[in-house]
Amino acid sequence: MPEGDERPGPARPGPIGGEMAAILWGVARRFQLPALEARHSKTWVLGLFSLVNGLVSIAIMAAVAVVTGAPFIFPSLGPTAFLLFYTPTAPPAAPRNTLGGHLIGCLAGYLALVVFGLTHRGPALAVGVDWQNVGAAALSLGLTSGAMVWCRVPHPPAGATTLIVSLGILREPWQLAVLMFAVALLVVQGFVINRLAGIDYPIWAPRLGTTAGNRP
Repeated sequence: MPEGDERPGPARPGPIGGEMAAILWGVARRFQLPALEARHSKTWVLGLFSLVNGLVSIAIMAAVAVVTGAPFIFPSLGPTAFLLFYTPTAPPAAPRNTLGGHLIGCLAGYLALVVFGLTHRGPALAVGVDWQNVGAAALSLGLTSGAMVWCRVPHPPAGATTLIVSLGILREPWQLAVLMFAVALLVVQGFVINRLAGIDYPIWAPRLGTTAGNRP
């Protein structure tokens, strides 16, 4: 590397922990924004980056939902997006964990609806919560937690996904397919942005034993 190109690396772990400062540094360097690169570890700059990133990520999904009339936006997508850009090289943010966790959440939630005879009932928060809903919610979260550990794909936001399903908010099979497609789109976005920033975001499985990875 020429001597003139030598610049200090990103602040790790940054003022709020995680790898957001490293991602912002990588983006600033990739697009030759020296002023942003120099301020990449400032808390107020990281806050603005997080605001814009979250706004764009979810706005895209929401726009697709409006155009298609399909549920491309749902609550557990938010914490997944934050994980992908806060700790992208941590195991829970890996594509395998993200997709596997949400898939387990969907399946466990739907199984709970079947077990308690709730597949044709409206959302619990709209029609009222009864003991069947309590049982379905508890079963779905228990199954999701256990299955993610057994399959070695922990992804905390999937705990919200399974409750979205078991409480009847999204319960039709086609809605669950759209939900998984939305998660996949978010993973692709996370992959592109993290790789542009020089973060060694995995293609599939997490790289166990590493918590950060700025590519040379």
